Parts: sequence; structure tokens; C-alpha cells
Amino acid sequence: MSDQNQDTVLRAARLLDDAAREARAVPQFSNEHAFDLPTAYAIQRAVVGQRIARGASRIGMKMGFTSRAKMAQMGVSDMIWGRLTSDMLLEEGGEVDLSRFIHPRVEPEICFLLKRPLAGIVTPMQALAAVEALAPALEIIDSRYQDFKFSVPDVVADNASSAALVVGRWHAPDTDVGNLGLILGFDGRPAELGSTAAILGHPIRALVAAARLAAEHGETLEAGHLIMAGGATAAAALPVGAGVRCEMQSLGSVAFRTSAKEN
Repeated sequence: MSDQNQDTVLRAARLLDDAAREARAVPQFSNEHAFDLPTAYAIQRAVVGQRIARGASRIGMKMGFTSRAKMAQMGVSDMIWGRLTSDMLLEEGGEVDLSRFIHPRVEPEICFLLKRPLAGIVTPMQALAAVEALAPALEIIDSRYQDFKFSVPDVVADNASSAALVVGRWHAPDTDVGNLGLILGFDGRPAELGSTAAILGHPIRALVAAARLAAEHGETLEAGHLIMAGGATAAAALPVGAGVRCEMQSLGSVAFRTSAKEN
């Protein structure tokens, strides 16, 4: 990487890390500097590296653009991914302070827990053999860019808009999650209806893709890692002071409450 490109990576990483810590939206970095996907992933690595330097640890990977419609909308032919860290994992059923985010949204997902390392080109059966358990989950996404608008390199650099995750009760890895109906709601009122089939036709395909993408970037999904398979519905804006719950067929529910501390 050239000195100029390295400077771009470090400046963008500082900008995005500060934006997340201060809950302050910033302009799209691509408005000032055009950059490609390899540079975007280098920025993402640097952003997450700053969190790890402050004491967080790596706990897994999240998948993005796992809907064919979303890929077409963004003009891409492959998924994107982000890194999960320990400071992102929140208590199931607990309270989430929305003042720590900029414009938080939530989407229902399937979360896989690995029992052995996984990387490279694998079949769905090989991927499933590496799974210890699976669970319903909720991901809080929060683009650090103004107006939640971004290019593909922008969102990759911003760790694929990842912000936090809440994981429900674990189930056996052979539980069929191919087409489970689900309801995401606030205070008992439905906000989004969908099916896990919206995740690439079957969430296991997201795990297969995660193994491939990790290997392409010189990484391995490790035992104990969590893999978030991608949104099963459109992301819903989070209201303050609401009970957020996703009921998922066969897997039960996953929930949290929202609040906002006064500045």
C-alpha cells in the first residue's frame, strides 16, 4: 500500500471511529476521496483495530447485502461483511441506550455459533458441521454517515453499518431455519413481517459465503465466533422507549428495550 493510500486509510478510520464514539454523523468519505473495495476493507480493519486497542476483542463476522434485491439496488454482485467485537454484544432482554447511536435501525437475523474454525470454499453441509448452535438474533445497524446515505465502499469502510447485536436462546445446529416465518414488532405492534428464506434463500448460504469471504481476506472464522447471517426483513427505525421483540417460528423470541439518556 502506498504512503498516500495508507494516509487515506488512517484518516478515514479516525473519522469513522470518532463518529461512532461521539454519535456524530459525518459526510461520506467518498465525497472527498474516491477509493476501491480493498481500500474500504483496509479502512474497516483499521477502524476495528482502534476498538480492539481500547480493550474490545474480535467475536465474529456479520454479513451484509444478503438479499438479492439489496444487491441489485446497490449495484453489486456479491455480499459485503463486517467485523463483530465484544463491545457490540448486548444482553438479551436488556435495555439499549439509543443515545449512543446516530440513527439506529434493527433487523432480525439468524446467528451461528461455531465450534471449529471455518474458512475457504465449503459446502453447506461442511459449513453446518462447523456449527455448535444457532439462535434468533437482532442486529442494530447504524451508519455513521449523514442521512444514512453511502456508496458501497463507504459502507464497507464503516464496518458494514454494524453497531450492536442481541442474541436469543441457542438451538441445535440441525434445526431447520430455511424458511421460518417471523414478526418484528415494537410494543406488541408488528413493524416487519418476513421469513428467513429472504437470507439468500437459506441462512446457511450466508455462512458458506462468510467462510469464502474471510479466506479471500486472509482470515479464518474461529471456534467460538458468532456469524450474523444478514437481515431477514428491511431494517426498521428504532423508537425510544419501546419494547423490541422478534418472534421467529420454531426458535422463539429475542428482545430488548430502548431508552435514551439525557445529555
